[in-house]
Amino acid sequence: MSIELWLTFVAASSVLLIIPGPTIMLVLTYALTQGRRVALATVAGVALGDFVAMTASLAGLGALVLASATLFTVLKWVGAAYLVWLGIKLWRTRPTGGLGIDTEADLPARGVFGHAAAVTALNPKSIAFFIAFVPQFLRPEAALAPQFAILIATFVTLAALNALAYALLADRMRARIRRPETRLWLNRGGGTALIGMGVLTAALRRA
Repeated sequence: MSIELWLTFVAASSVLLIIPGPTIMLVLTYALTQGRRVALATVAGVALGDFVAMTASLAGLGALVLASATLFTVLKWVGAAYLVWLGIKLWRTRPTGGLGIDTEADLPARGVFGHAAAVTALNPKSIAFFIAFVPQFLRPEAALAPQFAILIATFVTLAALNALAYALLADRMRARIRRPETRLWLNRGGGTALIGMGVLTAALRRA
């Protein structure tokens, strides 16, 4: 793969990642409500989710989804239902006084990691990007496996760095948030956004 082609892929991937979506909303919410340790778990989950989604797409899932209306519908509704469920859960989270968070609403780092991985892997924006644009950066005359490895490693690294930047910024903001009412509305705002994204995912039409 030429350096020019790789840099073009980096630019296209960066634009996709910077635009806030379900993954970034999840990173921000956990960073604001549960702190840096859990936020870092979401970053690891983001990396795993993108790795799974991109690897599956390049292995042929993208072509299968485009060819099968049934598979597309199943994938769409699973992703939509998960986003709506997560949004409702964030809506119901109620912080306590000071900077403490209701322990019944907290999730361990392992649970946050799983949520981030699932939301990222089911993110229709990423799946659409992999299906529509990744093939444009492949050279059919060259061995595909090394190209796949380069593209996957590049995108996963960029995704992790982007999520980390959002998480650290949100963690700094968290230190200035003193009122439980503020965190309650942040949870509700994030929950509403995730529910809306789930509804939009359900409304996607197969091209």
